[in-house]
Amino acid sequence: MNLLQREKIEMKTVLKKLLDEYYEFNLPDMVRRQTDFPMFPRKATVIIGMRRTGKTWFCYQKMKDLMAEGIDRSRILYLSFDDDRLFGFDIKDFQSILDVYYARYPENKEKTCYFFFDEIQLIDHWETFIRRLIDRENIQIVLTGSSSKLLGTEIATSLRGRTYVCEMFPLSFSEYLIAANIFSQIPDQFGSAVEAKLRNALEKYFASGGFPETIGLSVFERQILLQGYVDSVLFRDVVERYRIKNITALRYLIQEILHSPGQKFSVNKFYNSLKSLGIECDKNSLYACIDHLSDAFLFSKVPVYSKSERVRRVNPAKIYTVDTGILFTALTGNSDNNGPILENMVFNGLRRTARSIEYVQPAESGEVDFIASDHFNQSKLIQVAWSLSDRRTFERETRALIAAGESLNISDRTIITWDEEDELSNGIQIIPVWKFLLSQRF
Repeated sequence: MNLLQREKIEMKTVLKKLLDEYYEFNLPDMVRRQTDFPMFPRKATVIIGMRRTGKTWFCYQKMKDLMAEGIDRSRILYLSFDDDRLFGFDIKDFQSILDVYYARYPENKEKTCYFFFDEIQLIDHWETFIRRLIDRENIQIVLTGSSSKLLGTEIATSLRGRTYVCEMFPLSFSEYLIAANIFSQIPDQFGSAVEAKLRNALEKYFASGGFPETIGLSVFERQILLQGYVDSVLFRDVVERYRIKNITALRYLIQEILHSPGQKFSVNKFYNSLKSLGIECDKNSLYACIDHLSDAFLFSKVPVYSKSERVRRVNPAKIYTVDTGILFTALTGNSDNNGPILENMVFNGLRRTARSIEYVQPAESGEVDFIASDHFNQSKLIQVAWSLSDRRTFERETRALIAAGESLNISDRTIITWDEEDELSNGIQIIPVWKFLLSQRF
């Protein structure tokens, strides 16, 4: 027996063990996520998102739905390529998955089966195997990954037209209310008692964020956990994946963005700041690192609104963080950051339903935080302000909204505050953030 044959036998032994464990595992009860989970014949469903947002449990949810529809558990396979026992797994081992599965369930060869592959991007050339399954086997494929760029690049080249991509986020406010046992179902009427309960829950959600594992933890435990998430993105999704050498500059970059939520980020300014600290780095590397952190879903870039690509390139993007809990971990104890963190929360709410999000900067009338467009090309303008009780703040926010609305011919204009509600004579709606977040359900 040669070395290759021996390695194949060993890998099949590992795969048999993993299948045994999966079929012995009782799928857990879970809070139902609101994200759509479509399945289409001859297409793979691809679930992407930052680590620990719940992609695996989302797969469990779909598995239970399939079994509720009458699909036998034996026709559903789950395999995580993040398992250390699959170290050394490569392209030649993919066939072994089919060999081991159909040896166990030969009667399923003529039936539609459902294969869930978690963190599949860890294996080089995975897309060639998936393309073969889609084209030649009676198997419905679900893939997950924590890198938008890797999956996106490979899908574009090898799986074009064969995939449906959906993104997982941390828990929405609605999902948080259920997961934290604050409500058994989301209320659709808001009496004084319900509103008081929602406001209290919002304060907790604002500080803790929506990563599922943070629910019920103390402040200290939550901070340790979320710092670990950021470190996982830093080392596993950026340093290891892109072979980054200048870790010091990368750490400074992450901290700079976390300490400036929703601000326009100037690479030139940050580069000069690093130079003043004696930290060597080149600008191209900084641009690349921002892209890597965005690809790993830690940050999102929001460009200026313009039909001119040149204008979009020369104006800096605003950068937002995936979760307010991570921001609070970096910005502990400074109430001056409440407004920017609120803006970040609104952005994360918009991301769940908007097709595109940009900011508007009219010539003289001030900036509008967001212009959000849906999949029907309907656009709305949104300002975010912690409070409008100060007259100058009120005038600044409304003036920018009115000017942008007239310039862009957009009548849907809203100011989102922490806890104020009104309708102005010019049609501008003022709503509290809890009400906005509850409206962002799929």
